[in-house]
Amino acid sequence: MPIVYDKLLKILNEKGINSYTIKKERIIGQASYKKIKEGGDIDTRTISKLCKYLNCQPGDILEYVPDITEKVDNLSTLS
Repeated sequence: MPIVYDKLLKILNEKGINSYTIKKERIIGQASYKKIKEGGDIDTRTISKLCKYLNCQPGDILEYVPDITEKVDNLSTLS
């Protein structure tokens, strides 16, 4: 998965924010939280809500990591 949420999960853990807190405070939906935990795709509205709640920028909570296939494709276009 090219977008990873390890930074977000670390921040949530450090702040003691778990699924109960997310549900209670209605930060994001449970389905979106599950997608984050499982490395799935979330929409920009969810990213915006998280950034607003955490007072941060998208780059603080997610990271683009190209998968192996993308790296190989990029190398082959250079030759």
